[in-house]
Amino acid sequence: MKSAQRRTSEQAPVTQSKTANEVVPEQRGSAPVLPAEAPPSNGRGLPSSVLTPPAPSPAAHLDDYESVIGQGEVDALRFLAHELKGKTLKMVNSTAVGGGVAEMLNGIVPLLSELEVPAHWDVITGGNDFFEVTKAFHNALQGTPYQLTKHAQEIFLMYNEQNLQRMQFDEELVVIHDPQPAALIQARDNSSAKWVWRCHIDLSNPNAGVWDFLRPFVEQFHAAIFSSQSFARQLPIPQYLFYPSIDPLSEKNKHLDDSVVQKVCDQYKLAKKYVDCQLVLAGGGATDDPEGAAVLQEVKEAAGSDPDLIILDLPPWCALEINALQQASTLVIQKSLREGFGLTVTEALWKAKPTIAGAVGGIPNQIIHKLTGVLVHSVEGCAFQIRYLLTHPEFARRIGMNGREHVRENFLITSDVKRWLLLFRTLCGQQPA
Repeated sequence: MKSAQRRTSEQAPVTQSKTANEVVPEQRGSAPVLPAEAPPSNGRGLPSSVLTPPAPSPAAHLDDYESVIGQGEVDALRFLAHELKGKTLKMVNSTAVGGGVAEMLNGIVPLLSELEVPAHWDVITGGNDFFEVTKAFHNALQGTPYQLTKHAQEIFLMYNEQNLQRMQFDEELVVIHDPQPAALIQARDNSSAKWVWRCHIDLSNPNAGVWDFLRPFVEQFHAAIFSSQSFARQLPIPQYLFYPSIDPLSEKNKHLDDSVVQKVCDQYKLAKKYVDCQLVLAGGGATDDPEGAAVLQEVKEAAGSDPDLIILDLPPWCALEINALQQASTLVIQKSLREGFGLTVTEALWKAKPTIAGAVGGIPNQIIHKLTGVLVHSVEGCAFQIRYLLTHPEFARRIGMNGREHVRENFLITSDVKRWLLLFRTLCGQQPA
């Protein structure tokens, strides 16, 4: 979660029968489960079943997506990959666990490899000082005031140099995700690869000092990719629009039987039948976000002892639990103050949940106001829309279904794979026949 100056990393479902950043029905009289350390009275202890990572689920195969996107789309991916057979690609980012980039790469890399376009994924390393600097850069690039210091620049460059020395770039295409590893472009002169900078954050109003520092690195890439038209900058290199994506067959997004949804709700003492409204803030941190713990504490303090506000700080392997909580929700809320794209919104839309979200970052690409969801600009506006959707269930159902189809057409992992194949062919001079 992020505080007033920051984006919230948790999603707020509202349910009259379920939850996960949702408004859910409250089960009056049920006692919260208390962990070893006493939590705030508005919280819920985590059930023992989620404290140990489960065995990883087997990766989905391309043919498994036929029921979601149709055989024609599956055949199109194979056609686009045919001329790239054997060509290699490397993805580099700053964390293997937590956050939308890692989730996307967990699905994209195996699918590209199945298409015989071998994809490799490297994660940069760094100390706490590095990730504190890069988190400050992240916030500054999204408009937060920040004074760039020489010391911060030195830390950034030192860790990029360390990673550069340990990495090899033998692939035909190298993709650097976000600012953290941007200085790895210095390896370009010793590589025959095409280099692409994939920026997932909102650069529409960046801090001038940080952008002026990073821009010389960005301009050395062969191309840049942004998540929204409004994020693009004036650069001397080609720029492309790639929407982020979700995997509809992953633990977080696959359809769950009602019995599974009910079991998760029971674990957290959340009622399924409508009694009253509860707000559940559910989510977790990322290894490259050192602010997370401090902001979570701020949120807990702000929530106080309100019994209808439930905070679930879940381990990173709780994708199925998040899925169940979303599917149990009556509404899902993502009231971001700043945002890159907001894949939590995409997840909610895919589950056909009426979604209320802040009109920031890439969220307006996903929510067409009152067609695929509802956009809001204030706390008061959000409260009004919650009440409206709860009292107009047919309208809520309709925009939920529209939202699901919008995701199917634009924001699924298979569309992302198609974009990567097309870009690879373009940069390698191999246009589709």
